[in-house]
Amino acid sequence: MSDFFDRASAREAEILADQLADQNRRAGLEDKTAADSAETCGDCLEPIPEARRKAYPGTQLCVECKTRQERNERGRRARY
Repeated sequence: MSDFFDRASAREAEILADQLADQNRRAGLEDKTAADSAETCGDCLEPIPEARRKAYPGTQLCVECKTRQERNERGRRARY
């Protein structure tokens, strides 16, 4: 019976890896590394933490500025 669960766990891990790869491809993160990220925010010039640069390779904005940008974009779309 453990073979069944081992195979199921392995398949689940495989599906998750495929989904994460698809998400990275759609987000344009494929082949990007933390080195592709800015060390300082393009808007407020505050340092971007290394953890964010690793989590979102290629990032150019800190969390606060990115959140503000996304809110502004949503607000503009709602008006049209």
